[in-house]
Amino acid sequence: MKKALINIDYTYDFVADAGKLTCGKPGQDIEGTIVQLTSEFIQSGDYVVFAIDCHQEGDTLHPETKLFPPHNIKGTAGRNLFGALQNVYEQHKYDGNVHYMDKTRYSAFAGTNLDIQLRERGIEELHLCGVCTDICVLHTAVDAYNKGFKIVVHKNAVASFNDAGHRWALEHFENTLGAKVLS
Repeated sequence: MKKALINIDYTYDFVADAGKLTCGKPGQDIEGTIVQLTSEFIQSGDYVVFAIDCHQEGDTLHPETKLFPPHNIKGTAGRNLFGALQNVYEQHKYDGNVHYMDKTRYSAFAGTNLDIQLRERGIEELHLCGVCTDICVLHTAVDAYNKGFKIVVHKNAVASFNDAGHRWALEHFENTLGAKVLS
């Protein structure tokens, strides 16, 4: 069965101490696992997608405007991948199995061509990592489930700024979406 890794929103704004909407230490603590997992998928020739939140400066119509401070603004350093993951991406961004895409909603599927990209490659199983477990990772998982993909969530490669939400989402992945949650 063909698989892909969807690396969700692991950016400076979501992870660094000075990030605009950071999950801080929980996000920083998973860096090594995310870097290792991403490198393994790239080296094995599996499809790797960096699904990265992208907002426009001053956009007052986006629904998140009422919920969160401005973050991941196009053209800012806040959108850079966090830590060593940026180096992994830079080394492999021209590999045929690595794809970087902007997303403007929680789910990596909403308003993007991700489903087409995956189906063209015959991918049936999605491995998810990144932040935030209970927001963008969750919404991507729900859409993947509704589209018929098998889902694997790497427990040690997801984090949130809301510990209760993080724990709830991990249970939801397994109990409601039938996902495998790997330690």
